[in-house]
Amino acid sequence: MRQVDVSEKRVIRREATAQGFIRLRRSTLELIRSGVVEKGDPVQLAQIGGVIGAKSVSSLLPLCHQLKIESVQVSVELLDKDSCIRVVARVIAHEKTGVEMEALAAVSIALLNIWDLVKIYEKDSEGQYPETEIFGIRVLEKVKGD
Repeated sequence: MRQVDVSEKRVIRREATAQGFIRLRRSTLELIRSGVVEKGDPVQLAQIGGVIGAKSVSSLLPLCHQLKIESVQVSVELLDKDSCIRVVARVIAHEKTGVEMEALAAVSIALLNIWDLVKIYEKDSEGQYPETEIFGIRVLEKVKGD
């Protein structure tokens, strides 16, 4: 194993956008919308957690380069029709390598923070999560250059 040598590459603008979803009970979505989740606001925590996730990639993925991230934007959208929440993260940096992993990490950590805050409402009588699901995490777009 080795970290890829990027020393000969030039610094250019890098951008990546990723998305993912968490399926929840309709009653849990209503609690979030009403602002009465006992542990706090899942939307705010998802946004903050997503930023931290993007900035932590080189610590979590040992072969990723440590990047100077210039912008992380995390948006959270409640989708009543599908009984889920969509998280989108956009990461920008001027670097020698891409920021896809940072965008994916932002989405993943944001979704995990939502699950953590609402798990009490998602458990069934046996302590299982029959409806809760994180899915569809993927890169939507990668932009390289100005």
